[in-house]
Amino acid sequence: MSIRNDIAQYVPDNEQEARDQAVILHFLDTNDDAFLRTNTIAHMTASAWVVNPARTKVLMIYHKIYDSWSWTGGHADGDEDLLAVALREVREETGVRHVRPVSEDIFSLEVLTVDGHEKRGEYVPSHLHLNVTYLLEADEHDALHIREEENSGVRWFTLNDALKASSEPWFVERIYKKLNGKLAASH
Repeated sequence: MSIRNDIAQYVPDNEQEARDQAVILHFLDTNDDAFLRTNTIAHMTASAWVVNPARTKVLMIYHKIYDSWSWTGGHADGDEDLLAVALREVREETGVRHVRPVSEDIFSLEVLTVDGHEKRGEYVPSHLHLNVTYLLEADEHDALHIREEENSGVRWFTLNDALKASSEPWFVERIYKKLNGKLAASH
């Protein structure tokens, strides 16, 4: 099964996901370089909503570019196995070693805006992240570490405190609340 098929077969949870799903599928069908950052308009990314086994806490990083507590995630960089990308990013960004998918199915879809910013001394123009989110589980007792070039903090939050910790209103209202709602509905 290909990621394009996984996205096409995903059943949207709300209007945001339905519209974003259509945008992502159209982009994949019309851009051979959709999985590469060299596409400066938009490219595929993967994120993770990392929860503890009790499903009472979520692992977040303090993202330097966004200046906010946020989920983990990153660029596909040519890898069409977005679940592997999500797992790799969690390990790299948090130091957590014992992380696994709660399910290999897509948990959420989003088209995310990224404002222009400096990265490694170079200007990155504004663009879109065509994002696939997975629900992952990690041991909250694993050692955590900061990835200096990307974040300045890593910690577990209760599900409600995660919403309060983020300083990005759109993410809180449209993404993180949705993810917490899906989590509650899944068990």
